[in-house]
Amino acid sequence: MKSVSRPADPPALRHTTLRKVDSEHAVDCRDWLAVEEPLEIRLNYSSKGRRQGKIVSITMRTPGQDRELAAGLLFAEGIVRTPGEISGIYADANQILVELSENVEPDLPRLERRFFASSSCGVCGKAAIESLDLDGMDVPATDSPVMRQEILCRLPDALRERQAVFAQTGGLHAAALFSTAGELLDVREDVGRHNALDKLIGAAFLENRLPLSRCVLLLSGRVSFELMQKAVAAGIPVVAAVGAPSSLAVDVARRFQMTLVGFLSASRFNIYSGTRRIADKSVSE
Repeated sequence: MKSVSRPADPPALRHTTLRKVDSEHAVDCRDWLAVEEPLEIRLNYSSKGRRQGKIVSITMRTPGQDRELAAGLLFAEGIVRTPGEISGIYADANQILVELSENVEPDLPRLERRFFASSSCGVCGKAAIESLDLDGMDVPATDSPVMRQEILCRLPDALRERQAVFAQTGGLHAAALFSTAGELLDVREDVGRHNALDKLIGAAFLENRLPLSRCVLLLSGRVSFELMQKAVAAGIPVVAAVGAPSSLAVDVARRFQMTLVGFLSASRFNIYSGTRRIADKSVSE
């Protein structure tokens, strides 16, 4: 698969001037902002013997890892299943062109329906979960990992130590993969929660590391249906977050027999599904 980037990605950080005010002082100073820029993702594909192009998404994101973001998005939405279905990814500032192989014709109506469903508050939760079943997504392997409580509680601090841009701005979400021993395997940051996870999964997809059946996913914010959908697609059995899950996120975890942890901190957490993967004799399924 070819990959060409030109020119370089826009910066992920930008200086700004501001006034910091507390009960005793007001000080003018300079600080950092996390950059938010639009990214246009375009497909080039064959249909009825002709090459065609179509814009499939325009998303706001933090510049960087744009190839991974595009690949992760297309994989999570079922447009591509293997890296071999992509013949090239070309980056040009705030545009990404994903060129599909000659024998791959994407189901674009399906992609449009999925994006509509994701943004429509009128979509039934049950129907959304059933759509994952129709996509052929499976429950994680029964021998998926077990993690000790004390190791799980260390993950948020380990993630923060690696959030370089967040440390300077406080304005980014993160998604990270850990081993069950607590080793940080990979991390991505972005202004968008979904983008951070797409980048993380996209990196694994492009390197042929899917499914991520021995990994634990940590999210820096809350957990929604869309994030659980992406975790299911990537074969991730354990999802933990420092924030709360939505009701539909819990439903997805239980339907696919995943472990879902919320409000994770150094001293506490809640288990909403799959307690068998968290090693503690006092907790039963």
